[in-house]
Amino acid sequence: MERAYDVVLMGATGFTGGLTADYLAARMPADGRWALAGRDRSRLEELRDRLGVDVPLLRADVTDPDSLRDLASSTRVVATTVGPYVDYGEGLVAACAEAGTDYADLTGESEFVDLMYVKYHARAAETGARIVHACGFDSIPHDLGVYFTLQQLPSGLPTHVSGYVQAKGTISGGTYQSAITAFSHRREAARVHRERRRAEPSPEGRRARAVAGRPHRNAGLGVWALPLPTIDPDVVRRSAVALEAYGPDFSYSHFAAVRHLSSAAALTAGAAGLVAATQVPPVRSWLLGRVQPGQGPAAEQRAKSWFSVHFAAEAGGQKVITKVCGGDPGYGETAKMLAESAMALAFDDLPKTAGQVTTAEAMGDALLSRLQQAGMVFTVLGRRP
Repeated sequence: MERAYDVVLMGATGFTGGLTADYLAARMPADGRWALAGRDRSRLEELRDRLGVDVPLLRADVTDPDSLRDLASSTRVVATTVGPYVDYGEGLVAACAEAGTDYADLTGESEFVDLMYVKYHARAAETGARIVHACGFDSIPHDLGVYFTLQQLPSGLPTHVSGYVQAKGTISGGTYQSAITAFSHRREAARVHRERRRAEPSPEGRRARAVAGRPHRNAGLGVWALPLPTIDPDVVRRSAVALEAYGPDFSYSHFAAVRHLSSAAALTAGAAGLVAATQVPPVRSWLLGRVQPGQGPAAEQRAKSWFSVHFAAEAGGQKVITKVCGGDPGYGETAKMLAESAMALAFDDLPKTAGQVTTAEAMGDALLSRLQQAGMVFTVLGRRP
């Protein structure tokens, strides 16, 4: 079906949405047809004036299913920054799955991703829609980092990869709200995860696992490694389930890397305390009121932010160390990753996939090439036979 637009950005007037709009305005192909969507026409007009581009403005409200259906049926790809996704994301996923429209978001919320699989994967597979979650710092550096790393090793062998994440940055109000919401939904997330695992098939004749790992000292990197229970290892595991190139027996472990033991102890205690606090409704409400959506770090702060992820992989006795790195992880690079994902879905020659798919499964080499050209670094640091 012919659609009016190639890409529509939903939530364009938010903090990360505005950065994504900046990126699309600078990088969209000359013949690309794109639009900005949101519920507040006046704010969209202000954004369009700031961007200096003549693009259509579409009214879409996450509380209005009819507007979401109209949006999904008007475009080939929707990219959305409207979170927390567990609160505001389902309607748009449902509309895209029904309309056969590709969808990309920035969620790091495991509960939301699992719930969307259970409810809409089958319909999206029928209509040809590609539902691609976690198209930002969660989880592209880790998903495509492992994908890149495996290209440096012999294929068809049991493989284990460990990822070590370091980052410096400041979070926005939207990210803060999503994190507090996710921490408070641990029981719900566990229940939905079990439901998904019962529903999704396992690979035939192969095994793909996310292994928590243990705290340890990585002398080669000079860091203490702490198991990092984010959505990233699940995303990597799902890529391994989908792609036979990950080998007959694949496992991945995901760690936060810190320089000092005292920092590791403080990080562990702080995370445990925050999770416990969010289980108490009055405390959770107080925490949610501390920072409002739409607020975010200034350009000067973002310019000083960075991330790096080292991957240590072994297959058939051969070892390789790789690295993925870039600038401001939460906003500058995340806006870049979401925008390039949307353009890859719209314009690139991609593998034939449908349903809920990962970035590596849906876009693989095409997105890897796009991000390298856009300044993200994927490099091999060393090999050992």
